[in-house]
Amino acid sequence: MNSAFSIMPADWFQGLSVGSAIIGAIDIMLVVSITYYLYRLMKETGSTNIFYGIFVFFILWLIVARGFQMRMMGAILDQLMNIGAIALVVIFQKELRRFFKNVGSQGHFKCIAKYFGKKDKADKSAEMYKPVVDACVEMAAEKVGALILIERTINLDMFSDKGVWIDASISKPLIENIFFKNSPLHDGAMLIQNGRIAVAACQLPLSDDLVVPLKLGLRHRSAISASMVCDAIIIVVSEETGGISVAVNGQIKRGLSREELEKELAREN
Repeated sequence: MNSAFSIMPADWFQGLSVGSAIIGAIDIMLVVSITYYLYRLMKETGSTNIFYGIFVFFILWLIVARGFQMRMMGAILDQLMNIGAIALVVIFQKELRRFFKNVGSQGHFKCIAKYFGKKDKADKSAEMYKPVVDACVEMAAEKVGALILIERTINLDMFSDKGVWIDASISKPLIENIFFKNSPLHDGAMLIQNGRIAVAACQLPLSDDLVVPLKLGLRHRSAISASMVCDAIIIVVSEETGGISVAVNGQIKRGLSREELEKELAREN
């Protein structure tokens, strides 16, 4: 009597093993990608040592509980893993919130579309933000402080509650008037949304976990903090040095020239 397996094609099992290998490779790539993303997230928030500690503990758990199958030690580590998972959610609630915001942002679902019409988009972006660049260069030369957030995929309404509604076209004179030293709006941040100056005099929250050099002023600290909870392009003009900086995703680039600022705006948009 023939078994059920005898009626299957000879190469069926070979195909199954190849399929399993492909799935296994995808599984490894996903794990590596998520681990690397979490590492970058913790590095940006100054939590790298915690990441290393968690990674070492995880490897130890795999060796003890899965490798050598030590029942007593494995049971203890299993309980610690269960408790630790809940503790990590509490400890890293800000980082997890940012992670899910980034995953849910529209930009992550437009990776293919962004390559079509890329040149037209870059040209439109350069034309739209030319007044911003002109104003920043002028204010830098006169050492007028400024803080400008340009919205991308994550909505910036979270920062606009205490601001002053403007809703005007982007123009160099308007930007310079907003940040003029005697202007009542110059202390806060300006939000650019949907290609228009939306709000001015916004107060940005400072992160308690922020680790930045002491020489950076309040505008730079606010810019880095805000860039950790949204994907906006944040431009800072220093009132002390006249330097131009750009903060994105928790990282800041300082001392930018006009050309470098234009490249940053074109690259990030």
